[in-house]
Order: sequence, then C-alpha cells, then structure tokens
Amino acid sequence: MAHPSLATLLDSKGPVMGPRIQKILPELIDFRREVHQNPELSFVEHQTTQRIYHRLREAGMNPVLLEGTGCYVDLGRGPFAVALRADIDALPILEQTGLPYASQNPGVMHACGHDIHQTVMLGVALALHEIDAEMPLSRTVRIIFQPAEEQLPGGAVQVISQGVLHGIPRAFALHCEPKVEVGKIGTRIGAITSASDTIKIKLRGHGGHTSRPHLTEDLIYAMSQIAINVPAVLSRLVDVRSGILVAWGQIEAGVAPNAIPSEGFMAGTMRCLDADAWYRAGEILDQVIEQVAAPYGVEVEVEHIRGVPPVVNTEDETAMVENAARQELGEDSIVLVEQSMGGEDFAWMLQEVPGTMIRLGTHTPGGPVYDIHQGDYAPDERAIGFGVAVMATAALRAVRWETARLSAEQFRSSSNYG
Repeated sequence: MAHPSLATLLDSKGPVMGPRIQKILPELIDFRREVHQNPELSFVEHQTTQRIYHRLREAGMNPVLLEGTGCYVDLGRGPFAVALRADIDALPILEQTGLPYASQNPGVMHACGHDIHQTVMLGVALALHEIDAEMPLSRTVRIIFQPAEEQLPGGAVQVISQGVLHGIPRAFALHCEPKVEVGKIGTRIGAITSASDTIKIKLRGHGGHTSRPHLTEDLIYAMSQIAINVPAVLSRLVDVRSGILVAWGQIEAGVAPNAIPSEGFMAGTMRCLDADAWYRAGEILDQVIEQVAAPYGVEVEVEHIRGVPPVVNTEDETAMVENAARQELGEDSIVLVEQSMGGEDFAWMLQEVPGTMIRLGTHTPGGPVYDIHQGDYAPDERAIGFGVAVMATAALRAVRWETARLSAEQFRSSSNYG
C-alpha cells in the first residue's frame, strides 16, 4: 500500500501523529521516569547522554556524541530544514514529590522539566525515523540533546562552538510551563524570556567596633548601600522600559552584633527584558557598584558573570509551530504567554539562526499548580505525547517549507524569471 505524501499528511484536516505516538508513548513514559530517577548536573550528564545515544542506535539511527556530554542525531537527507533542541541537565534541588520514581541521586532533581524535554525529542526522533522509512524526508532534521542549560552562560555556547548549527536555517525548542494546561502550548512572538546575569561581590575592610564606625570601613553599611542603590542607579542609566531588575539572593557578613566585620560577600542576578539594554547595563555595572561603595572606603571585587540574552521568537518560525499545534491539538490549543524574567540559553542559538521556543503545558486541570525549580514539581506526563505531536509536525512543516523554497530558487535560477 502506498504511503501518503508529506503534503497530504500536512494538509490533513485532523492530527497526523496520533497513531504513531500512541504506539511509543508507554515506552516514552518509562524512559522519562528512568531519566527522572537518575538526574545529573550540568556538564556531567554522562549516563543521561549514553541513555539517549543507545536508544537512538537501537532504533536504527546514527547519533553523534558531542564533546563532553550531549549528542545529536540527523534524520532525512539533503540540506537542513530545522534543528530541534532539548536540554538534558538537572538541578541541585532535593526532590520532595514522593513519587515512586523520585530521584535516586540525593540533592539532585529534574525540577525544571528537562526530563520531559529530552523525552519529547526522543519521541520526535522515533516518529520521524518511522516516517522517513515510509516516505523519505527530502530535507534533514537535526535533533540536539544539549548539556548544561542550567549553568550560565549555558551549554548552548559550547554546542554552537562545535559547529552543530552550521547550515541550519532555523531552530525550535520547548520548555515545560506549569501555568498552562496540559494539551495546550504557550507562544509569543518576540522576546519570551529575559537576559540573565549573575553578580558576585566580595568586600574587604579593616573591621572594628560598632561603637566606632568612623574609625574603620563600615562594611555592613556599604553592603546595604550596594544592595539598595545599585538597582536604583541602573534604573536611571538604562531605559526603564527595558525592565531591568537586580535582585540579591545572598548577603553574608559578620559574626557578632558589636563587631564590624572585615569581609563580606553578596550575590544576586541582573535580569533585563531587552537585549540592547542588557548589553548597556553589562558595560556599566562594575563601575556603578564601585562608585556606590567608594564613599565608605571598602575594597570591592566584582565578578560579573555574563549569562544569556533574551530568547527572541521570530514570526515565521512561531507560525510553523502554532500551525502544527492547531493540526495536532485543535484550534483552541494555543495560549499567548507573557515574557518571563527567567533566562534560557536557547537564546544563544537564536542569536545564530531564527527560531522559536514554545511553552509546553504541564498543568493538570483542577490539580495543584506547581512551579519549576521547586522540589515538589510534578508535571503531567501526558504533556510528553502532546509535545511529540507538535514538535514532530512542526519539523515536517519545516521540511516542506525548505523543500518548496529551494525548489523555487532552483526554478528561478534556471529560467528567465526576473
């Protein structure tokens, strides 16, 4: 029996991935639970990488290991149509879900949904591999299993340096979203995340008695001025519409109420909605900190760790994924989401190529609302099947798009057109 063409599949009035996903969904859920039980931190995802690599090989694919950790696999033939990216690292968080497949690595947990992300992309690889055997894909889809998203400036920088985006015309990714119901996706054209940096400050002085602060460097007072005034000064030097935010998560100094300490440490993050403002703030941050501290005579050492720019979704690529969602999940499956103040290193890939990141709904209707980066985060596993359906169909749409575009270019170059 002849198989339908790619055009016929994508012009269908209804879902095209459902039967394929139903066959592999039990396996994918088992895979996700195994990954969840065995989380690994950034740049040490060795078992995670091998688990993905061997499953792809068992299915007859030819994955390629990246330097260090992570891997990728190509499906189809000819020029590239799209890269799909999944992050694979976990967080240093103690799991508190009580699930039977909870983390067996104490203090490490997939609390951001990366176990879901990599499982979805494994499912996409399995589905596209089956389709390619039936009707060979005329363009290549690359699926990247990337390490170290949680460690700024992110494993994406290392992966890009290995050339995995060479020749790639666009890139898609997804991220679990506990505020969106399972069976829906969240999208946004333009910036969907924010820039994010880490700030670490060491302060030193001679120390002294709290009864005589005028005879020494009042370290605690200097730290309080930095904590309060650095965000205020930046808000006057950088366009306020950029949404710049400096928040402190750690301030440490002193051991006694009547002793001014000689050393202190503070750390926090700087986030920004706009890439240009982020670059501007980064250029002046160290100087602002030093100027705020200067009147108090303390020695200041600033470590400003540049993180990631915002993820900026392009219109055409977002439309591809939205159209895939409408076909697979229905017309009401798309939710407009707000721009997050969180950082995401997929941004570096979208500095190289156009693309889009979607939010994959993981909230069970009527159930508790969890938040990511928390020990009780328990996403609805049904999101795996929905994610595979949307991303696989979006990849097929990119294949069809690139095939049509290149055919049109070849026609124009071989005719008297224009």
